[in-house]
Amino acid sequence: MSVILTLLAAIIATGACAYHRSSLRTWAIATVAATLVVGLIAGAPWTTFILLVIELAIAVPLLMPAFRRRQISAPLLKMFAKVTPKLSETEQTALEAGTVGFEGELFSGKPDWHELLKQPKPELNVEEQAFMDGPVEELCGMIDDWQITHELADLPPDVWAFIKKHKFFGMIIPKQYGGLGFSALAHSAVLQKLATMSATVASTVAVPNSLGPAELLLHYGSDEQKNHYLPRLAVGEEIPCFALTGPYAGSDATSITDFGIVCKQMVDGVETLGMKLTFDKRYITLAPIATVVGLAFRLYDPDKLLGDKADLGITLALLPRSTPGLEIGRRHFPLNIPFQNGPLHGKDVFVPMSVLIGGPHMAGHGWRMLVECLSVGRAISLPSNATGGVRAAVAATGAYARMRKQFGLSIARFEGVEEALARIGGLTYATAALSRATAAAVDRGEKPAVPSAIAKYHATEWGRTIAGDALDVHGGKGVQLGPKNYAGRAWQGVPIAITVEGANIMTRSLMIFGQGAIRCHPYVLKEMQALSIADYGDRLKTFDRALFGHIGFGISNAVRAFTLGVTGSRIGDTAGDAYVRRYYRKLNRYSAALALCADTFMGVLGGKLKFKEKLSARLGDVLSYLYIASAMLKRYEDTGRPEADRPLLAWAFHECMWRIQTALDGAIRNFPVKPVSWLLRALVFPFGRREVPPSDRLGRRVAAIITAPGEARDRLTEWTYLTPTANNTIGRMNALLPDVIAAEPVERKFGKAQKSGQFTSHDYVGQLTEAMQAGVINAAEFELLKRVREGVFEFISVDDFDPSELGAAVTRADRKKKLADAA
Repeated sequence: MSVILTLLAAIIATGACAYHRSSLRTWAIATVAATLVVGLIAGAPWTTFILLVIELAIAVPLLMPAFRRRQISAPLLKMFAKVTPKLSETEQTALEAGTVGFEGELFSGKPDWHELLKQPKPELNVEEQAFMDGPVEELCGMIDDWQITHELADLPPDVWAFIKKHKFFGMIIPKQYGGLGFSALAHSAVLQKLATMSATVASTVAVPNSLGPAELLLHYGSDEQKNHYLPRLAVGEEIPCFALTGPYAGSDATSITDFGIVCKQMVDGVETLGMKLTFDKRYITLAPIATVVGLAFRLYDPDKLLGDKADLGITLALLPRSTPGLEIGRRHFPLNIPFQNGPLHGKDVFVPMSVLIGGPHMAGHGWRMLVECLSVGRAISLPSNATGGVRAAVAATGAYARMRKQFGLSIARFEGVEEALARIGGLTYATAALSRATAAAVDRGEKPAVPSAIAKYHATEWGRTIAGDALDVHGGKGVQLGPKNYAGRAWQGVPIAITVEGANIMTRSLMIFGQGAIRCHPYVLKEMQALSIADYGDRLKTFDRALFGHIGFGISNAVRAFTLGVTGSRIGDTAGDAYVRRYYRKLNRYSAALALCADTFMGVLGGKLKFKEKLSARLGDVLSYLYIASAMLKRYEDTGRPEADRPLLAWAFHECMWRIQTALDGAIRNFPVKPVSWLLRALVFPFGRREVPPSDRLGRRVAAIITAPGEARDRLTEWTYLTPTANNTIGRMNALLPDVIAAEPVERKFGKAQKSGQFTSHDYVGQLTEAMQAGVINAAEFELLKRVREGVFEFISVDDFDPSELGAAVTRADRKKKLADAA
């Protein structure tokens, strides 16, 4: 027993130091002291002596930096240099672009929650709120989405004019250039509100404010380019597009086949240094109406006119529409969401070097420019549009489910519908928090490469889930297209967001963990960067510090993951109020588990890990759900810890934990080295998988929130256009919802009288009249039921058409004849 006690003392001291990430010196002192004291008290001198010798044999060499570097780090540095895959220039650029925010804490295994909570609360300023209440509200009142999507396949002229007049295209352009100079949060809020009325309008406004000429000019343009273009872009005098994607280079943008050749050519009698560009682009939003075209291509300089390199790399230019040889093709038609979108072509198009964004010295820097700007654009545009869509789904589906009755009951009372409503409410809470968090990161000056990928992927995927649930709840109402259908086009358009700006399959499989594992890890990038240090002494010192920091980091995460798993996440640092402290502790556990698994996977598989996309995707899921759960907890704090929101937070949080567990289990189970897999399972899931999805009881509470007016529902539908105007069915439904709820007890009284056979009339109003005459209901109740019946009938009605209204205005034969005539 004395031997066991001595061993336990040494193990506990070592584990405590590892758990708290004590220094190597502290570990040595604590372990030696614990062994010595317990061993002597327990009466085990020989065991104590042996353990002390072992501990000192480990600690002393490690505490001698020169010896440690020479005997341990130097051989490992040689080995590391051999096995570390050499990063391509494009991979290196992608890793160096952007910044690391709180996601780095999540990858640390020991997040500092106070760092999260001390971030300023994201809020609109007075000017931004006035814009939301004024021009945005007015623009929403002008939108007729059926007219846009079915009748015109375009925005009507008055909407185009309004957007330009009020500088919707200039939200990100500073005031000094005539723009609005809005924050990323305001940019997001505007897009969310527009998206609740029309995906086409929201997309049209999003593109000039996302990855495009304005963003690129602001960061890299010359003063002359900024002064010329930005004021024109701000007021819509110039309409921009950016041409990146081609037939042979989609998500793999570095494989661009479009090229430019540096050359000289006579222009107006003057020999001019420029480029001949050949390109074939497609899927370019706003291209059909663009007046200025941003273009990505690979630039070659065979005659070395710009320097000593023949292949300069990816380069960005800005071409006026009037450029000779620039051909803007006909329109694409993306799934009945007719935002302007089309192809661009050009062959041997000569342009002067002045069209390069930033000037000739920026030739070859296009990939870095794209990566840095794309992370900011992806953090705002697509997540915001998706968030607007899911907020609208809450408002519409919650109201419709309460109004629509089957078998004498509101369909919201049926458990199958309730399950869908819970998903809509819970996932919308998570999506809104995620969208706000990424916008806030941009406003803090970050370039959130990893969070933007998380936001783009999960906001659009949850948008797909919610659109499907909304359509299921609406049933036939959602299937029959027409002016009265506010759900059908949203469901049709979801795959567009899934596909653009990095297809979701690629984003999940390659980008989230692929970038996060190296960018967010506190040591891996330092170890890799050490290899590039020219001086061997400095290289070895840098590698030694990173290596032993990494070893301690790995041991700590193993101890933390196991300890927090064994204790059921009931111990550890935390934050927040009594309700959410358990949530922070769960995140501590899974943060340690992620860090442990990531280190193990990278250490065992090395460079092969980037080809194990399914493993990478699952670890990316863990990082994503940790980030999303953190965003939800921050939102809960920022909104004053409202008790009314707790069912929404709880549902979404438990869903995230369930998905984290599923992802970790899948990654460990499919890890190819089975002994390592077994060890990881013992550390991460010491008592098995204990997380469960949100309960039915919790789902019932979420469904109740979104089917009745209340403060939690109001926060969930923030930045949704709910003004009950003629063009806004969802707004009118929500205006009627209080009456629908007030009418429910009256309907029960009236229903009992109906079943008793008191009435001789067969029509509803006649029966109401008899009920009032019989004293079953009073005059006010008569008017209430009549008003609700008439209102609900409008909202459950669907459209029908004369067959001639559904025929295409231009037939396929007409198109063929037109093409033949043009040829």
